[in-house]
Amino acid sequence: VSGLPVLIGTQEWTNCNLDVTTYANGDTIPQVTDPTAWAALTTGAWCYYDNDSANGTTYGKMYNWYAVNDPRGLAPVGYHIPTLVELNTLTTFLGGESVAGGKLKETGLCNWLTPNTGATNTSGFTGLPGGYRDNNGVFGEISNYGLWWSSVETVTAFANYLLLGYNNSNAFIYVNSKTFGFSVRLIKDDIA
Repeated sequence: VSGLPVLIGTQEWTNCNLDVTTYANGDTIPQVTDPTAWAALTTGAWCYYDNDSANGTTYGKMYNWYAVNDPRGLAPVGYHIPTLVELNTLTTFLGGESVAGGKLKETGLCNWLTPNTGATNTSGFTGLPGGYRDNNGVFGEISNYGLWWSSVETVTAFANYLLLGYNNSNAFIYVNSKTFGFSVRLIKDDIA
């Protein structure tokens, strides 16, 4: 697992976004650059923001939810994609949805758009504004928003994710189409 582990309450998180090209069993996750192909996917895939590998250096890779949920495992052994309960535990420990975002965001304006409201990174999570790829394969909102998948499906075509924004201190948990490309953070299986 890349990056350093960071302890937040009773949870151990990675402090950088996932950046792998294979599932846990070694099978290749396809890189899909074409927007039409991306929009039609019902299987796992990854991309760089704007299909530019330079963005991967800072933000890691973006994955659709089909990669998150693939039975071969997107997370390396010993880690997993957070559940909705685990995301709620995280935001609750950090003081609730209205302030947790600031404690999760990287400070300064190197990556975040001004004003990067409330950013203290006191959690050590170092949340980055990697933007997203939408269900039409179009990229958007880099520097404005960081979005991270949960492992939880809400209805057939949708799943939960965590959202941090440049203009507030909130940590929102929303629902979106599984065809979107978001960043992924890992949580350690068990630190008991």
